[in-house]
Amino acid sequence: MENKIMKDKVVLAYSGGLDTSIIIPWLKENYDLEVIAVCVDVGQGDDMEAVKKKAIGSGATKIYVEDVKKEFVTGYLYKAIKSEALYEGDYMLGTAFARPLMAKILVNIAHKEQAKYICHGCTGKGNDQVRFEVGIKAIDPSIEIIAPWRMWDIKSREDAIDYAKEKGVEVPVTKKKIYSVDKNIWHTSHEGGDLEDPQNEHKNEMYSMVTPIEKAKDEAEYLDIYFDKGIPKKVNGKDLEPVELVDTLNKIGGEHGIGVSDLVENRLVGMKSRGVYETPAGTILYKAHKELERLTIDKVTYHYKQGVSQKYGEIVYDGLWFTTLREALDEFVDKTQKTVTGTVKLKLYKGNMINAGVYTENALYDESVSSFGDSDFYDHKDAGGFIKVYSLPCAIKAMKKSN
Repeated sequence: MENKIMKDKVVLAYSGGLDTSIIIPWLKENYDLEVIAVCVDVGQGDDMEAVKKKAIGSGATKIYVEDVKKEFVTGYLYKAIKSEALYEGDYMLGTAFARPLMAKILVNIAHKEQAKYICHGCTGKGNDQVRFEVGIKAIDPSIEIIAPWRMWDIKSREDAIDYAKEKGVEVPVTKKKIYSVDKNIWHTSHEGGDLEDPQNEHKNEMYSMVTPIEKAKDEAEYLDIYFDKGIPKKVNGKDLEPVELVDTLNKIGGEHGIGVSDLVENRLVGMKSRGVYETPAGTILYKAHKELERLTIDKVTYHYKQGVSQKYGEIVYDGLWFTTLREALDEFVDKTQKTVTGTVKLKLYKGNMINAGVYTENALYDESVSSFGDSDFYDHKDAGGFIKVYSLPCAIKAMKKSN
């Protein structure tokens, strides 16, 4: 009896969107490989049965659907909240935080299937190609990468739509609705189309998570969020599981028009790009967490942590999750969070969030010291000597200039 020669395998990061939909027939045309599709569910809200059916119908031998929403929240988004990581002061890194987790899952399944290759649908101009590939190499550098957007003759999303039509593959975009959309439990991002001209105001009909402020609720709403050592645990006094908590705040924040950011950012690959991001739960949680930190962290630590937040954001954006620096910054951040426990009340109205009160037993604010009234702990007269010493360098400089 002849031994059957087994094909090599490629694990494809599959979403069922435009890029990954056309990659399956392209791989079948250009490689003699068995295609194993992997859809990592980080809360994109797709019909996973339809995704499975589409992948097999397009030529994949097998498809895995891995539900990692809870791990995404607890292992990645909790770190986002505690660090308050932002890229260039505005982007809440919804896509960037998901990629290292997805890379890990892809490698795990490649090992399980004994696949030599991993394929992704990231464009040659984007950041995600770096995030995926650095993540994969950090876990298993022996796996080879196939990146069709750096190889094929397809030059644009319009070309990709034409290719899909030629191959009989149904795709979720048209040339009229050309936006590139990435969605997970933390955010929805929109790029491409008329957004590529920064003179154009973005169209709020693109929103999928947030109600435009013109149509948001006419009544303000108060919201209590309880944190335990920097981690959100309760909303309005109710204990919520991690995924449920984020979903709840997405709904509440979205109804009040909270969480839209339209920005031009500096991509890792060297160019500027424009994106519109919807992040209602994240925007609320960052705001509440910041208000609690103001009361519970001392000045020098708080100021230093602001620099760490910026650096953390750059690390995540640049795809450097699997690095000693990121792990070391986590240690610092976790140390700062030991006192960040308490409840923050926010008032939500028409895209605004207003601090309406903070309760914590760890407050470093002391009314008896900070008030304008008399205090046993602070003598107004002491300020005179302090100012004289503090201003000494300025006084010496002025004397030297006058001589």
